[in-house]
Amino acid sequence: MKQNHNLTDVAKEIAPSGILRVGLNMANFLLVKANGQDQEPTGIAPSMAKEVANRLGLKIKFFPYATPGELAEDANKNIWDMALLAVEPARATVIDFTNAYLEIESSYLVPEGSSIHAIEDVDKPGVKIAVMEKSAYDLYLSRSIKLATLVRAKSMDESFEIFVSQQLDALAGLKPRLIQEEQKLKGSKMLPGRFTAVQQAMGVPKGKSLAAGFIGDFVKEAISCGLVQEIINAHQISGVSVAALID
Repeated sequence: MKQNHNLTDVAKEIAPSGILRVGLNMANFLLVKANGQDQEPTGIAPSMAKEVANRLGLKIKFFPYATPGELAEDANKNIWDMALLAVEPARATVIDFTNAYLEIESSYLVPEGSSIHAIEDVDKPGVKIAVMEKSAYDLYLSRSIKLATLVRAKSMDESFEIFVSQQLDALAGLKPRLIQEEQKLKGSKMLPGRFTAVQQAMGVPKGKSLAAGFIGDFVKEAISCGLVQEIINAHQISGVSVAALID
């Protein structure tokens, strides 16, 4: 049920300085685009953040992070007031998340001649999977993979390089990124289906109940009124979809 929010009180709690400091995961190329040192980032995530700032009458400042893990680790350091990143149980211990506003499917890329033809065949003894450490899909696989081995890299680029150079059995990643990698590696193929869908959300550090309630209602409204889809369309991004509305 939507709450009646006192916007002045919400603004004071979420951004005591009068400037909404927003943490962004720059590793997610689908949601954020860097534009050089002197220009603020653009994309779906910055646009969503600006909508929140506008409704609260706040100025906005973006704090870019190279990886989602580093962004989440700063939740209790008074560096950012609100962040946009994937929902994960490990992160939810320090961040109050909204429902997801969009999702991105994740799958595997396998090399030419691979005997792996389905996602359920990946988790087998001896199989080695390249993955970007502390990404949402790494955290998911860390919980769900029982027999295969995860080989972690610092970035998406490095995970692809390790996959190729070490001749690993599979590369885990977001489907839109795997489509790009498939074009680089002759004979490789992306497995059909998905092992998870990464849920992208907004969040505030634990302990800010007014702020959490406000952005939670904002996300529900943004989904139901079509704003999220409008923002996706405006940035001409494919490979993402609006998340289901959850009451």
